[in-house]
Amino acid sequence: MRKKRQIRQKTQTKRGPALNELLCFSIYSAGHAFNQFYRPLLSRIRLTYPQYLVMVVLWARDDRTVKELGEALFLESNTLTPILKRLEGIGHIVRTRDPEDERQVRVRLTDRGLALRPEAANIGACAEEALGMSEGELVRVQREVSGIRDRLLDYQRKVDPRVSDR
Repeated sequence: MRKKRQIRQKTQTKRGPALNELLCFSIYSAGHAFNQFYRPLLSRIRLTYPQYLVMVVLWARDDRTVKELGEALFLESNTLTPILKRLEGIGHIVRTRDPEDERQVRVRLTDRGLALRPEAANIGACAEEALGMSEGELVRVQREVSGIRDRLLDYQRKVDPRVSDR
C-alpha cells in the first residue's frame, strides 16, 4: 500500500492530480448534480434553483435588505439583482427603498410568493429520499461542507483582507 501511495504521489507531481481526486471538483460537480436534480421539481413551481434559494431565505424571514440576502446566499449584489428582478417580474417579491436609509433596497414577499411556500415544502424531502441518507448523515455532511466553505473564506480573508464574507 505504501508503494501505491508513493507512486501515486510521484505521478501527481509529474502530471498533477486526476480530476476525480480534487475535492473542489467533487463539491463543484455535486452542486451541478443538485441543480439538475432540482430542475424538474422546481419547474413545477416555475422557479430556477437560484430563485428557489432566495425564496427559501425569505420564507425563513421576510423583509430583508438586498445586502442581507447577499450575505445569506454568499452572492454579490450584481449577481443577486437580476434574480430579484425576475422574481419581482413574476410577482413573488416586491423591492422598495428603505424609508430610513434610501441607499438600502428592501425585499418582501408578496401574497403570491407566500402562497408558493406550501407548494415548495416537499422539495427538500425529495432530495433526502434521493440521497438515501439518514437525517443525522445529512446534517453531518451539510456541516462538513459548510465548514469547508467557512475555512476557505477565513483563509482568503487572512491572505487578502479586502475579501468579503461572500
